[in-house]
Amino acid sequence: MQVQVIHPAIRSAVVTVSLMVWAGASAAHCSRAVQVPVSATGYSVVIEGQSVRGIYPEMLKSISDKENCRFAMTPVPRARLEKLFETGKADMIVAAQRSTHRDEFGVFVPMVRSRATLISLDDAQRAPFKNFQELVDHKEARLVVVRGYDYGSGYQDLIDTLSHDNRVVFEVDPQAVGRLLKSNPGDVTIMVPTILYGAMQEDPRLRDQLDKLRIEPLDNLVWGESGVYLAKAMEPGLFKYLLAAMQRAAQSGTVHKGFASYYPVQVLKDSIKPLDRPQP
Repeated sequence: MQVQVIHPAIRSAVVTVSLMVWAGASAAHCSRAVQVPVSATGYSVVIEGQSVRGIYPEMLKSISDKENCRFAMTPVPRARLEKLFETGKADMIVAAQRSTHRDEFGVFVPMVRSRATLISLDDAQRAPFKNFQELVDHKEARLVVVRGYDYGSGYQDLIDTLSHDNRVVFEVDPQAVGRLLKSNPGDVTIMVPTILYGAMQEDPRLRDQLDKLRIEPLDNLVWGESGVYLAKAMEPGLFKYLLAAMQRAAQSGTVHKGFASYYPVQVLKDSIKPLDRPQP
């Protein structure tokens, strides 16, 4: 798939972790900083040292400015982010796919519809994959994944199956995945295309590979939802406030508008859609 390379102009101020914005005095319903560990996720969350920017940080900053609530965003690897949430040390996860496992620990608020696909940087000589089984049968291909990403039980079963043949490589973030795909064009990954595209756009070593992105929707990977998780372990008052704030953000379409401003149409069409609205 050929995609147009768009160099992202500076469209938003960097959200600095050490100087998170206070919008006046804290309101009673948000009397402490909301703990939001984050990991690099395309333009959804961009990390530069200890600074954070991107679609979801911009959404949280807007809420902070309007509603007197502080969000303390701390960069961590994705696997650690998941562990912090599971152990009650994180109040939120942003830019997260809905999963049965995460539902045990939090309440999900969808922001957009999304779909993971199979992605590679190969020269398109092989026939397209249509499902997981065709990938399993193609013995030459390894699957490169970000540790902590979860696209459902079928995805986890695929990892287990390929792991038995030593055909799975775990990486810490999408940029590391992109670098490995560049070095080994026969390898593939599974993630939402916007995540890998954004990671490669941010890495000067990978930008020259953007026009080689091959995006292949698979029958096993259907459209789902992506958004934020709120921890069930939170204080009831804070949880109620954040749930209402996130639902208002979802209804406004803020996150989908952010995706549309950062990504080319060719990448969005197979990976991100607005939420379905109920018919009047």
